[in-house]
Amino acid sequence: MRCDRIWRNARLATLGEGRPGLGVVEDGLIAGRGGLIAYAGPAADAPAGLEAAEVIDCEGRWITPGLIDCHTHLVHGGDRAREFEMRLAGASYEDIARAGGGIVSTMAATRAASEAELVESALPRLDALLAEGATTLEVKSGYGLSLEHERKQLRAARALGDRRRVTIRATFLGAHALPPEYAGDPDGYVDMICGEMLPALAAEGLVDAVDAFCETIGFSPAQVERLFATARALRLPVKLHAEQLSNRHGAALAARFGALSADHLEYLDADGVAAMATAGTVATLLPGAYYFMRETQLPPLGLLRAAGVPIAIATDCNPGTSPLTSLLLAMNMAATSFRMTVDECLAAVTREAARALGLAAVTGTLEAGKTCDLAIWNVERLAELVYRMGLNPLHARIWKGC
Repeated sequence: MRCDRIWRNARLATLGEGRPGLGVVEDGLIAGRGGLIAYAGPAADAPAGLEAAEVIDCEGRWITPGLIDCHTHLVHGGDRAREFEMRLAGASYEDIARAGGGIVSTMAATRAASEAELVESALPRLDALLAEGATTLEVKSGYGLSLEHERKQLRAARALGDRRRVTIRATFLGAHALPPEYAGDPDGYVDMICGEMLPALAAEGLVDAVDAFCETIGFSPAQVERLFATARALRLPVKLHAEQLSNRHGAALAARFGALSADHLEYLDADGVAAMATAGTVATLLPGAYYFMRETQLPPLGLLRAAGVPIAIATDCNPGTSPLTSLLLAMNMAATSFRMTVDECLAAVTREAARALGLAAVTGTLEAGKTCDLAIWNVERLAELVYRMGLNPLHARIWKGC
């Protein structure tokens, strides 16, 4: 078999479905061809006659799938450092939002920025994630809150994938907050999203999935249901910000629509867990927001484990509640705050994160036929990727075989 590249003398964490733990292979080899993995497994079991134009000796380093950040708000204007100061002085997230801060303040900065300016401001945040081995990212809109400016955000998200070697999935989050022009009329705004905004953006090929913020300061379950029905009619998958500040039973609603994921989930109850388990909906936990907002309500990890709900971790990179651009630190936070294990954390930013984006068939594990996205690490034990803070042990990042 002739391949483009072979990585030999490596220890692999394959994360393959049905394999115990992380699917560790001690004397491993990966062969890439045409941007895909042609073989990943024990060197002794590699196909006879395997050869390549380039053979890389990994010198015993670990290789994992490229990391996946499955929940970010990477594209936005401005920052909210002033609100951080207010929160330190005692203001709550709800206080800031009701005083005109929060998402609406970022909306103003995002509307004022050009598409090119949004791309340029997002690139340093993207580069920080890529420098730690990320090969796939989700990027949400939700700071434009009008057709013109949501389109601008989504176009900027697509442009990031043209400017860097990374896979970008763009999620429409028009139901993130109520824009000033619809003050007091959330149903009217949802009418506009469903009747005008989402159909137009979907027709332009800018939307890979649809999200909403189901919360007391966001949108009601009934309003989200209308949005999800529109998404279903347009054959777009859905996901949901659910149970972050209160229990509005959003996770069960998302599961009823076969959602890819329900995210945050601090106030998730047993009925919501059961609904997610039945639907195969991924629980995406966001420890950066939990830490930054000094929350005390832990997501129900024990219930999620017992029900077999897949668990992903993401940065939730956003200007207001999680200005985090490190999946390595997100794993440490999840282990420390939520008591997730090393194996759970590594699966959560690879295999399960791919599942949360609807990409499990093409990435997230080291298996033949998957995209050849790899992260090669200078560590002796994989636990170091979760244990250390502020140290980046990435040796090389491979995207689509290069």
